[in-house]
Amino acid sequence: MRIADVIGKVTLSRAHRSLSGATWLIAVPLQRSAIVGDSKGRGEPYVVYDELGANKDTRIAVAEGAEAAAPFHPNPKPIDTYNAAILDSIEID
Repeated sequence: MRIADVIGKVTLSRAHRSLSGATWLIAVPLQRSAIVGDSKGRGEPYVVYDELGANKDTRIAVAEGAEAAAPFHPNPKPIDTYNAAILDSIEID
């Protein structure tokens, strides 16, 4: 699981019927240095499937790969990244 910042949304003109009712976010994965405030440590943006209602400038937890589709078992969705949580705060020791 990764922590990411939402920087925008994607609008689809067509989508698989199993994907209705959710949105697609553009998120930037963060390394530890970016989480604590350094401008470095930000990865390349990617698209994340979202059913929780995250907005721009929200920090989220992202599941990737097989773990992203696991919450939908036994009716898997054709996704590779999933917004698993909206994060209010993060404390790093």
